[in-house]
Amino acid sequence: MMNLPDSASRRVKGAVRDGISPLQGVLRGGVRELRDIFRYVRGIGDLALENRALSEEIVYLRGEMRMARELERDNQMLRDLLGFVQRFPNKLVSCEVIGRDSTGWWQTVRLDKGAFAGVAEGRAVITTDGLIGRTVSVSDRTADVLLLSDPSCKVSVRLARSGTFGVVAGLGAKPGEQPACRLDYVLKTADVQEGDEVVTSGLGGLFPKGLLVGRVTKVEMDESGLYQTAWIDSAADLGELEYGFVAATEKDLAAARPESLVEDVLIDSETSSLEGESP
Repeated sequence: MMNLPDSASRRVKGAVRDGISPLQGVLRGGVRELRDIFRYVRGIGDLALENRALSEEIVYLRGEMRMARELERDNQMLRDLLGFVQRFPNKLVSCEVIGRDSTGWWQTVRLDKGAFAGVAEGRAVITTDGLIGRTVSVSDRTADVLLLSDPSCKVSVRLARSGTFGVVAGLGAKPGEQPACRLDYVLKTADVQEGDEVVTSGLGGLFPKGLLVGRVTKVEMDESGLYQTAWIDSAADLGELEYGFVAATEKDLAAARPESLVEDVLIDSETSSLEGESP
């Protein structure tokens, strides 16, 4: 072909180019498709990484939202507790529930304050909802509380509406059941109705007068026909306790360790001023 005349060489080269052009087109299209495939695969990899990053961000934001809701709930709870303490006439030691007796879920809880903070045995323990029990075993830094639901916990009470007196005792509810108490020794002529509020009478000096215990849910005459028996739902939810206040006396506080009586533990509702303070 190199020895051919120029005109003949051009014709041969043109024929060859025309003959291989379809193959070149096919090869170019294949290379383009391969390039597009590589770009697509690489794009899928980038998209997977982006999706993973977005998923992690969603999980993080959901966690932040849950924490924010929990903080809001705790903040509102603390505000309610502070308002309650301001209205209560006695000195109170604020405590957190840190455990329960596994052998009697409804009967005993453990608080994170003890004798060092001014907690003594036989003191009333309350929440913003009402009475929950009394302290029965106190160490230097913890205290066990016998709840209203325990049969051995007895409280002298009266009906707020009619002024009728009686004694409330726990029924020893099993785990998973709503704890309840029973009001015994109510005269058959006494005016007792469903929905009546039951409060502490103050008799005996163990529990301060006027603490809400619960409400009457059912009334029946006992077998002797001399007394009425009323079933009481406790005002406080004994299964969801997080905080509690121990009603302390001046003697209890005088025996406490001075270093343990910090502001966020001991609250005197008669003299403390919370203006401008944050919970």
